Amino acid sequence: MKAQNRSALFALAAAGTLWGLNVPLTKLALGWLGPGWLTVARFLVAAPVLGVIGRRGLRDALTVRVMASGAIGFGVVIVLQNVGIERTSVSHAAMIVGAIPVLVALISAGLGQTSTRPLTWAGYAVALVGIALVAGAGGGGASARGDLFVLGSSVLSAAFIAIQPRLLAGRDAAAVTAVQFAGGAVVALPVAILTGGVPHGPTAVVPAVALGLLALAGTPLPFWLFAYGQARVPADLAGAFLNLEPVVGAAAGWLALGEPAALGQLIGVAAVLMGIVMSTAPPRPEASRAPVTVRLRRLAYEVLSFRA
Repeated sequence: MKAQNRSALFALAAAGTLWGLNVPLTKLALGWLGPGWLTVARFLVAAPVLGVIGRRGLRDALTVRVMASGAIGFGVVIVLQNVGIERTSVSHAAMIVGAIPVLVALISAGLGQTSTRPLTWAGYAVALVGIALVAGAGGGGASARGDLFVLGSSVLSAAFIAIQPRLLAGRDAAAVTAVQFAGGAVVALPVAILTGGVPHGPTAVVPAVALGLLALAGTPLPFWLFAYGQARVPADLAGAFLNLEPVVGAAAGWLALGEPAALGQLIGVAAVLMGIVMSTAPPRPEASRAPVTVRLRRLAYEVLSFRA
């Protein structure tokens, strides 16, 4: 595997892990701000951070398409996700997000961008079984309405991931992400004003700290890392690493927030991890995939040629 691909896969794995930690942080931060204002705060802080990092590519990234993609792919997606997390459990929200890799693969295949291997589809299926086990086993504060909001967010997110490589082509990942954050903030601001009124100061330390972690690290870093990796590998391969988010998020919900974890959920996590391994396994060389009879004939030919 090329060094560039290795760095891309590492970036994708790190992004998936950090996003998993974002779910419980979001749950805590919602104790201060509503879903709309939380989205605005995250993007208004994160956009300048990445703008400074990718300042050389800002002019090229500042287009209507990039801004609009951020408005939907970040703004609408995060608002819906926050509304859902506010109404359901961390473990449910985290595991529903695990459907995104399958949705990305389906959308990419429909757009003719990729041809997913049978082993990859099998990995998605195993991961989905794990998701069903975790979500079906219950969780503190779960609700069908909240789950639906998270699911709607996941569908839009999958579509965004599928088209993102076209927007990243030839552009700086940090600059593109900064512009998309700005677009997300523009969409989230009127939603925040209409649904949340005027924000007030924090009434406790924990929600304020959680917001700070989300805005300064949990938002710019994973989105930037994912954009960097996605620009270098196919969309369906990048999407597979999103399955790390539900595993980490569910574990954080169990360990940090005291949500109950049943045996079925633990089995489900193991299935998700197995699905990740299967769906990201590199393809075997063409020679190793040849039928046994063909390989035996080649071997016999080489032996006879050597003897001759």
